[in-house]
Amino acid sequence: MAPPLLHFSEDPDIPRFVPHIAATSAEREPLVWAVDEEHQPSYWFPRDCPRACCWDNGTALSEAGRALIGGSAARRMHAIEDAWLERMRRCALFVYRFDPETFVLHDAPGGFWVSRETVTPLSVEPAGDLIVRHAQAGIDLRVVDDFSAIADAIVASGLGFSIIRRRNARQRA
Repeated sequence: MAPPLLHFSEDPDIPRFVPHIAATSAEREPLVWAVDEEHQPSYWFPRDCPRACCWDNGTALSEAGRALIGGSAARRMHAIEDAWLERMRRCALFVYRFDPETFVLHDAPGGFWVSRETVTPLSVEPAGDLIVRHAQAGIDLRVVDDFSAIADAIVASGLGFSIIRRRNARQRA
């Protein structure tokens, strides 16, 4: 059985999570989504914030991988657009904890779990200052002016990665 699973939201008052088809999901089945503790840093952002996350996946670092995470002690790097920095500073994010009993692993590399049943959270608490949370976890948080360029570099690097809400990034000519 998995340890408690997590869900991040800017809404602190969700009494229960009902399976639904998320607008951004390729899945056509109503589900409740959660993430495991290992993969939670990819959700320490405002919900709609485009973010590019990469991490050491245990393979030999390529030159591109070293350029992204090899220059510091951090084994994980996250990047956001400069336009989102102030929203990240102001974001009041909450972490919900779920009993994993009704969940099944949906995507191991991403740490995604799903439940087909309504879920009542075990607890909810503020996530705290998101920038401080990154620093305390030893994650290199970069603020960039060209999100697409760093996202493309991450995808090509051979590192483990997650690119979330890319469609919300500024479009470059």
